[in-house]
Amino acid sequence: MKYYLIAGEASGDLHASQLIAALRERDPQAQFQFLGGDKMAAAAGVQPVIHYRDMAYMGFIEVAKHLPAILGFLRTAREGIASWRPDAVILVDYPSFNLKVARAAHEMGIKVFYFISPKVWAWKQWRVRDIRKWVDRMFSILPFEPAWYRQHDYEVTYVGNPTVAEVDATLAAAPNRADFIAAHGLDERPIIALVPGSRIKEINDNLPVMLEATRLVGDDYQVAIAGAPAIDDSVYSGVLSRCGLTAPILRDVTMELVHHSRAAVVTSGTATLETALAGAPQVACYRMNGSKWVYRFYRRLLHGNYVTLPNLIVDAPLIPELLLHNCTPDAIAQHLRTLLPDGPQRTAMLDGYTHMRTLLTTQPCAPTTANLIIGELQDGLTQTTQTAQT
Repeated sequence: MKYYLIAGEASGDLHASQLIAALRERDPQAQFQFLGGDKMAAAAGVQPVIHYRDMAYMGFIEVAKHLPAILGFLRTAREGIASWRPDAVILVDYPSFNLKVARAAHEMGIKVFYFISPKVWAWKQWRVRDIRKWVDRMFSILPFEPAWYRQHDYEVTYVGNPTVAEVDATLAAAPNRADFIAAHGLDERPIIALVPGSRIKEINDNLPVMLEATRLVGDDYQVAIAGAPAIDDSVYSGVLSRCGLTAPILRDVTMELVHHSRAAVVTSGTATLETALAGAPQVACYRMNGSKWVYRFYRRLLHGNYVTLPNLIVDAPLIPELLLHNCTPDAIAQHLRTLLPDGPQRTAMLDGYTHMRTLLTTQPCAPTTANLIIGELQDGLTQTTQTAQT
């Protein structure tokens, strides 16, 4: 079988790489082309057609500025699918781009699978109409999504959450705290981990506020920054220089860092779920534009009571969500002061993490999804053969 995959950011690259490995295990002759990253390349044994770091634009203004490049990426994907004729196109989140590709592939008569649903239940719910039209099957990694989609006349399959196994495997191989701090030049003070996102704009918007908040907390704690894949150190050092502060940038050890930290400050996204699974109390941030007007505008567009994944999964305010103008150094510091010492707030959050794990289940996500994709493709081939024979 031939598979064409598209993932537009670091977390999608990780999840898609595991799906590629699972597909290859069940289909040793599988061939892959993809838009994605280094982890997908390692799993597939080929380089990406386009690397996700070249596609990582966010926000209306940034997308508008780079529209010619984005249209070029879309053209590359469509032409690649048309010429290579894969048996399946597998899309990973990244909806603004991927739903356009879904339509093109569907119109070519190619099976379209969506692995990791776009967050249409929170933002731009009208996209479910396009999903119904262009996506043959959706595989969900959040346990509340099937019920939501059912309300919109579309059946999706919950396949477990890949982050559970990813975090557990990483932490099982992680060094103990003493070895970790020695390896990264840290001292014995408790650590506050800063996880400012995987895109340059997120980092520039959120890291200064995070740094100022930790300064307010005081010198009894040391700060370490989780470096994102494909983001150069100069981005972080530039922010640190502008803030007049210093902090180590730790690469490729985000899960180990938050696991060994007393608390974390995390830009809202998949990292909040990873941090919860790693067992670190956290404050979730999303600065972007700090004005109250923008906040009110976005709250009108958002559906539901929560934004972060841990809160959505347990359907309760498990972790603080500081969005836009509410994301200030004082607000972050205030929450950190209640989470850093032992006490009821810290205990309640850690107990909530345990409950969240039970809701996610331990179902193996990538193998389950690979089996369903291959099974559906084989059923389609059988039906085609039977039709041809008759």
